[in-house]
Amino acid sequence: MILKICGITNQEDATAAIAGGATAIGFNFYRRSPRYLAPERAAGIQSAPGVRRVGVFVDEARERVEEIARIAALDVAQLHGDETPADYPASLAVWKAVRVGEVFDLSRLRDCPVEALLLDGPASGTPFDWRLAAPAPKPVILAGGLDASNVAEAVALAHPWGVDACSRIESAPGKKDYRKMNEFLQAAKAALGA
Repeated sequence: MILKICGITNQEDATAAIAGGATAIGFNFYRRSPRYLAPERAAGIQSAPGVRRVGVFVDEARERVEEIARIAALDVAQLHGDETPADYPASLAVWKAVRVGEVFDLSRLRDCPVEALLLDGPASGTPFDWRLAAPAPKPVILAGGLDASNVAEAVALAHPWGVDACSRIESAPGKKDYRKMNEFLQAAKAALGA
């Protein structure tokens, strides 16, 4: 089960996320993101044993993903671009992110060689119809517009392996609101039966 807090940019937020029960923390290595973090800065952010370190990438070369993974001690590459299996790094687990719109076909992902599919809303911070995730051919992590107010419904409808929150639990891009983050983590744990 994955309880992921994404967009971590500092040690205080990482520490609070882990203390609240996060089992994964995400670092954004996409330079155009307001949550972008240099690999060297991510390397300096400590986590805890058993907490997975996830790197968020968009159309980055496989060699660069593997280099950043070494620098930042990543466990997972979360790929948000047009990457194909030939682009997947061999040195760590892959979560392929897919935006879910009105027309969405999970069957095309059946043979995708990944640990999990991260299903995201049609735009950043926007939920989607979570029922579309239920028949997924791979383990699913739900993302996109999740917070304490809706995570239980999302889990009930999609039966995911995990959940991921970012923008709705922030006070500003890259700065977590600890009350919102903790409320999300508690609601997610209860919904997932953790």
